[in-house]
Amino acid sequence: MEQLTPFIDLLVKLQYPVPTPKHVDSFPDSSYYSTGRLDVFAIAAYIAVMAILRDVLRLWVFEPFARWKLMRDLNAKILARASKQGGRFANGHANGHANGKANGVANGHANGHANGHANGHANGVANGHSAGNGTIGSPRSTKPTKKELKQVHRSVLRFAEQGWFVVYYTFSWCYGLYVHRNLPTELLDPKAVWIGYPHIHLAGPIKFYYLLQTASYVHQMLILNAEARRKDHWQMMTHHVITVALLFTSYYTNFTRVGCIILLLMDWCDIFLPLAKMMRYINIKQMYTDATFAFFMISWLISRHCFFVVVVISTINMHQEYIPYKLDPANGYYLTKSAHIAFAAMLIALEILQAIWFWMICRVAWRVVTGVGATDERSDEEVDSNDTEPSKED
Repeated sequence: MEQLTPFIDLLVKLQYPVPTPKHVDSFPDSSYYSTGRLDVFAIAAYIAVMAILRDVLRLWVFEPFARWKLMRDLNAKILARASKQGGRFANGHANGHANGKANGVANGHANGHANGHANGHANGVANGHSAGNGTIGSPRSTKPTKKELKQVHRSVLRFAEQGWFVVYYTFSWCYGLYVHRNLPTELLDPKAVWIGYPHIHLAGPIKFYYLLQTASYVHQMLILNAEARRKDHWQMMTHHVITVALLFTSYYTNFTRVGCIILLLMDWCDIFLPLAKMMRYINIKQMYTDATFAFFMISWLISRHCFFVVVVISTINMHQEYIPYKLDPANGYYLTKSAHIAFAAMLIALEILQAIWFWMICRVAWRVVTGVGATDERSDEEVDSNDTEPSKED
């Protein structure tokens, strides 16, 4: 067992501990660490933990709850439908039977009481069963159809998928807010993320947060390729690839403070979109789904097109105001002109993607205003060659 201890430590402990610097502006009571290649083992461990937690929540919490809710609603709907159709069938049967018998008796008196009564009665009853006044035939089965069961199954899976995102992003945003409140940074004036560069030594909470978020985006890339593809698969994959590239490069070039602000901004609205989808999947009243979607839309606008743009502009101007171009790895300096352009270009690319998505979000909002109801256009359909129509997802 002692021989395995070093390998276990790689997975469960933060690597590269250093003495706490004498003058720190954040987390004075925390342990401090530097960065290195061995940190990828922590990322791998976090991905494994996320995969396990996701499946546990999906299989033992979200799927059972969604299946119970949807089957309860479906059974109530079927019973109501059968009751309504059964009443219509009974009325048709009674009316047809009575009319047929009366007509048969009348015709029987005219053509011979015995034969006419028998023939009229028989014909009247038969006609009453098949097409008497008000009948629609026999009532439908009280069992759900294959189409209904398929829709329930699809909704259960989608509900469970989105449930994981609500849980993770709620945790990551709360933890990110804790990190942000202990850093000397401000959303509307992010100059503090550049002052004092390079920030070589990281407090334990910052290092854990950064590695956890990197693992989360890598995990999402794996999920995107493992599950049924949505219509915005490549946009999402592009977004995640750029984000992972920014996380790795900022981590190893000591630009973690700007990364912490960006992650905080990204996570906030990612709580409410999955929540709105979950509400729609289990048929919560449309007004509540629309209200949640409206809150998500406002959050997206503020966090990703106001605060985020402030950070992007600050990144573009940081060289002129705070950090000179200098490549000195021994002392933690990695900002060159090409690196600066690459950072800015990736952030601008993210903003362009977000602007495209926001246009789709606005289209959904228009449908809400016109009474259609909220559905997410970004990834609401699967690519399924076996279906004649796109399948509504998340």
